[in-house]
Amino acid sequence: MEPTDPHPQITEVALVRLVDRFYAKVRHDPLIGPIFNGAVHDWDEHLEKLAGFWSSVMLTSGRYKGNPFGAHQKHPLTPQMFERWLALWDETTGEMFEPRAADQLRAKARRIGASLQQGLFFRPLAPAEA
Repeated sequence: MEPTDPHPQITEVALVRLVDRFYAKVRHDPLIGPIFNGAVHDWDEHLEKLAGFWSSVMLTSGRYKGNPFGAHQKHPLTPQMFERWLALWDETTGEMFEPRAADQLRAKARRIGASLQQGLFFRPLAPAEA
């Protein structure tokens, strides 16, 4: 298995289960739950979209059609919320997958989170006024 190949435990079915279990936790979390519960009006549809996202990311299925940055940009997110999301993701992947599979999912989530945060929170210093 190449380092970039998904662990055999990472399958379409496993990703659907992961997304369902993970977002059940997210919805009840006191820090990030209110953001998600306020933004998502149809959880079944949203979970299907997220399963497609993770399928595209981990299995290169091409199932996800969307704009993650645009979806996150319209919400009042903070770096602490991203950290909480990642902590819950780490916990859930550890509960559901062998260590190597969980590590692949965690690494991908961290890269995606870092990219989103760069886009959402990076504010270069304005040039000094003359």
